Amino acid sequence: MPLPIPEDAFSEGTPDREGASVQETFELFSALAPKGWRVELIEGEIHVVPPANGEHEEIVTEVVEQVIARRVDKALRNFTGIGLVLPGTADPVRVIPDLVVAPKGSFDDQREWHAPDPVLLVAEVTSTSTAGRDRVQKIRAYARACVPLYLLIDRDAGEAAVCSGPMGDDYGHKSVHKLGTPVPLPAPLGFTLDTAEF
Repeated sequence: MPLPIPEDAFSEGTPDREGASVQETFELFSALAPKGWRVELIEGEIHVVPPANGEHEEIVTEVVEQVIARRVDKALRNFTGIGLVLPGTADPVRVIPDLVVAPKGSFDDQREWHAPDPVLLVAEVTSTSTAGRDRVQKIRAYARACVPLYLLIDRDAGEAAVCSGPMGDDYGHKSVHKLGTPVPLPAPLGFTLDTAEF
């Protein structure tokens, strides 16, 4: 279904969009997206993602609760809806992970998009519309940005993948666990995630 476009979106004061760059088009899509929708820019492609379903949000919430209860460093915080700017092969990648874990105060400004430097973990929970990107393009982008841990909850495969040791466009270590089993998260988190509720 096409996105609804407000009647005044292309008023006389709006410049002609023909020949707009990918970045300019991304900013336009971001401004026009309905509340709750996410707009991401990954390897030169704009992706408009609808709001997640209830099962997706239950899993994200469960991970958040476990991080709060089990984190070794009590100064760590969970962030949802934080926009990250990551290195791309040509242009910067702009993503909004399902969960970001970083020290308190890492994003205490007015910006919409942030550098990934303080991020210790990103987590993505697959949806039908995002699974391919979560498994391929995002892992590359997070590794290039040197995010220490990438947790992928793959609902279709029934697995949780823990990626650590970023090296270039990939992670040096990957462990895959069936959902429903304990999933060890290495430092800097250093606890075991219980996926029995997933």
